[in-house]
Amino acid sequence: MLSQTESEYRQVIEACKEVFEKKTRDYGSAWRILRLPSITDQIYIKAQRIRSVQEKGVQKIQEDLGGEFLAIINYCLIAMMQIELADDPRMEIPFEELQAMYVRLSEETLELLLNKNHDYGEAWREMRVSSITDIILMKIFRVKQIEDNAGKTLISEGVKANYQDMLNYSVFCLIKMNYFH
Repeated sequence: MLSQTESEYRQVIEACKEVFEKKTRDYGSAWRILRLPSITDQIYIKAQRIRSVQEKGVQKIQEDLGGEFLAIINYCLIAMMQIELADDPRMEIPFEELQAMYVRLSEETLELLLNKNHDYGEAWREMRVSSITDIILMKIFRVKQIEDNAGKTLISEGVKANYQDMLNYSVFCLIKMNYFH
């Protein structure tokens, strides 16, 4: 039997995968042209907009913030795909191949979430969405620093783990916002 968190995670990822599929059918794998720092910056733009709207309490572009968290999830999965496809020169990759990677990477990230949830006792459920947004931004700055250091770290986890954390934090925000209910 699925835990509440696992069930909610799967619901969020299914909605994200649906958007990914539609965009892939519309645009192909055009994102393959992006270097990893460019994807990180795309995530930054989304997270910064969320924080800006949270701070101002008003938004002038009527795109809901849940959609921004959804985009962060998909960009994190795209970043992880780019890491795995680093030595693959193809610009266009068949959707079925990308979908299989998407599912596998989201399952790996769910496993990480469940392990951390076990250790932290679902503390995220008591956090504010604004605090989680700040943590996502902090993780972005960590990734940017690692990228600026040519991927080298002394003690820290690498970029993939940070993308996984940002993905999971974005899932938490969507759950807390009741975005899919």
